[in-house]
Amino acid sequence: MSLFLWFLTWSPSSALFLLLLSVVGRQTGLEVVQAKVCSRWDATRDKSLSQDGDVVIGGLFNLHYKPSAYCCVLDIEPLKYTYAMAFAVEEINRNSTLLPGVKLGYRILDSCSRYPWALQGALSMVGGVTHTCDQLVPLLICAASSTTGIMLSRILGPLSVPVISYLASCPCLSDRTKFSNFFRTIPSDIYQARAMAQLAIRFNWTWMGAVIENNDYGQLEEIEGKGVCLEFIEAVHRETIMSDARRVALKIKDSTATVILIFCWYTDVKKLFLELAMRNVTDRQFLASEAWSTSDDLLQDLAISKVASGVLGVAIQSSAIPEFENYLRSMHPSHRPDDEFFREFWQNEFGCTPTLPKASLPPCSGTESLKGVQHPFTDTSQLRVAYNVYLAVYAAAHALHSLLSCPNRDRPPGNNSSICSSPKHIKPRELLQHLNKVNVTTPHGEMFRFKGADIPAKYDLVNWQKTPEGSLKLVLIGGVDGFDLHLNESAIQWSTGSNQVPVSVCSESCPPGTRKANRKGEPLCCFDCIPCAEGEISNTTGSLHCESCPSQFWSNVEQTACVPRQLDFLSFNETLGITLTTAAVSGAAVTTAVFVVFICYRKTPMVRANNSELSFLLLLSLKLCFLCSLVFIGRPSVWSCRFQQAAFGISFVLCVSCLLVKTLVVLAVFRSARPGAETLMKWFGPGQQRGSVCLFTSVQVIICAIWLSLSPPVPQPDLGFKGSKVTLECSMASVVGFSLVLGYIGLLACTCLLLAFLARKLPDNFNEAKLITFSMLIFCAVWVAFVPAYVSSPGKFVVAVEIFAILASSYGLLICIFAPKCFIILLRPEKNTKKHLMAR
Repeated sequence: MSLFLWFLTWSPSSALFLLLLSVVGRQTGLEVVQAKVCSRWDATRDKSLSQDGDVVIGGLFNLHYKPSAYCCVLDIEPLKYTYAMAFAVEEINRNSTLLPGVKLGYRILDSCSRYPWALQGALSMVGGVTHTCDQLVPLLICAASSTTGIMLSRILGPLSVPVISYLASCPCLSDRTKFSNFFRTIPSDIYQARAMAQLAIRFNWTWMGAVIENNDYGQLEEIEGKGVCLEFIEAVHRETIMSDARRVALKIKDSTATVILIFCWYTDVKKLFLELAMRNVTDRQFLASEAWSTSDDLLQDLAISKVASGVLGVAIQSSAIPEFENYLRSMHPSHRPDDEFFREFWQNEFGCTPTLPKASLPPCSGTESLKGVQHPFTDTSQLRVAYNVYLAVYAAAHALHSLLSCPNRDRPPGNNSSICSSPKHIKPRELLQHLNKVNVTTPHGEMFRFKGADIPAKYDLVNWQKTPEGSLKLVLIGGVDGFDLHLNESAIQWSTGSNQVPVSVCSESCPPGTRKANRKGEPLCCFDCIPCAEGEISNTTGSLHCESCPSQFWSNVEQTACVPRQLDFLSFNETLGITLTTAAVSGAAVTTAVFVVFICYRKTPMVRANNSELSFLLLLSLKLCFLCSLVFIGRPSVWSCRFQQAAFGISFVLCVSCLLVKTLVVLAVFRSARPGAETLMKWFGPGQQRGSVCLFTSVQVIICAIWLSLSPPVPQPDLGFKGSKVTLECSMASVVGFSLVLGYIGLLACTCLLLAFLARKLPDNFNEAKLITFSMLIFCAVWVAFVPAYVSSPGKFVVAVEIFAILASSYGLLICIFAPKCFIILLRPEKNTKKHLMAR
């Protein structure tokens, strides 16, 4: 029969079978069926803790754990949870305002961290399958793990039996569509995971390792979704913890992550830490979940103190239960003869048996007591899970109080008194409805209500710090209230023993001035830092993108800030400006020297033969051409922009007009020597020559006047040229005006070149037309090359190109026309005669 019972427990159909029995038992009172089922459990369940009452609530705790094949080791912490439930029930029974006239009882069984035991115990209590076949429990306080909570909620859901858990924290249990009968007094793991993610982000731990249980505990997705990458995720199994601990210890040792997150039960963490201690892995910073962050068993173990030093953990909020410590210290086996769990604890602690002597244990003397003993069992300074159990009992009591409170109870029979519930006939479905909307108040004033399955999330943040004795102590360093994290960083002692925060990153954060570039095929936390391009900045650490500066700004040298672009123009102080200024002044000086030479030798044939008046006017115009280039250098202003183009245009037209008239005169002289052409020279006398020059020049003056009056050049920054400097230049508001100025100069120059080319072979020992031809060839070549160079030059070099063209063409005219004359005047005076000049 017992084998058949175990088959029912393990097989999928066993739950349905037991549910069927319980439903039948509730509806028809088939005591015979229940009695038969009762006998099936007697062999497997011989230990329990109970107290009779008008209403009995059930409890399941992992009082023993299984180091080998049997559940034989008593666990002190769950034992304290058990008596927290018993204490809460006794406290409620003494309360005259909560459940008045109703005695609350309890029945507590051991589930031994085994799912079949938990299912067996739960079904035995809600389905009447108990040792004594007493009344059924309408509510269970149970589920020391999320997997157990999921299992029991699904199994008991069809019966609408409320399940209140004190440790099941899986976020999945908040789904009321799947777990409508589930409640808990521990926050959902989603809040714990977010708190851990906040800690990781706060300390810049973007590269971590994770160790988890192979069950529903933990919420790594919430951590990974907050900018944290996990180098590895290793799962451990309770049944194979020894081999798993060795495997995970080797993984941690070889890992590059210095911060390791552990979502495991404390007994499994202890095995892992012992393996790490054997391998001398003491340079890791551990981030603890609430399942082990406050474990006294780990804190007091000297063998793992070097490994576990500096642990930073999220813990269930600590609260006080008044008089609970006195309750625990006053407990004695003589007062609890039926309490087999406490008798086992007493035997383990004092090494004696309080009742029938065992072969291996002597009888107790009777002087043993917990009143003066420092023991984890009696330590109530930081009650966490025990307080969750305490809250669960009060939640159940308030729901029962709401259910049993009947405004019509004192009325005569027949006045709707049938709607009131009786303690002996409580329906779990009705209790579930009241539990969904009950407001709970504890004796010391804490108030809460369930929001669905959950209560408001509150945690403590704790740190494991070394003591002078070598052990570890638990230090409170902050707390979590919902999504708000409060932390005293100065109180933290890290795994290194110092106040220096450990570094755990795959790649160092990109400094300002750079951006992240993800490595192909690697996690997002592994990246390279690429400097921002010129004109772009990143002013924060870890920027994903570089931002372009506004048009009037440019990036600084570090690429961290946009600074105003410096105004740039061709100044007299820079090398290029000095060079061009020197060339212009030198040209003007040379022109002046030539002018002086011509003045001194104005009566010689060389000067007189070539129309000295036009020669002096040409020298004057060349000097103006050299000097007008100086107007282009320096900071552009409104008047300088207008004057420079006008001076340039008029000076060059005056210069080219002189050359053109000279050429016409040469042609006219030789044409007049022909028969019948005597009257030709009348049109090219001195007055006509001066008038022609004035006429040609006045056209350019009119063009410049109209251009500058309608749409003159204005100083304007050139933002198109990318760089740290913005060029201040004279912007051509009207390209047509500038084109007309250049076009008119080009027209005169081309005409002069054509005529000079035609007169180059006229018979004369010194034919000035040849010199004009060469000079105009140079002039036209310079200005033809000027156009593409001007268009393509960036920034202030546009101005430099124009100045260079002015100087080059001016030097070409000066050298080609006046250099041969000065050579003869100064160095070959014997050729400066009328006879020599007239020779053919």
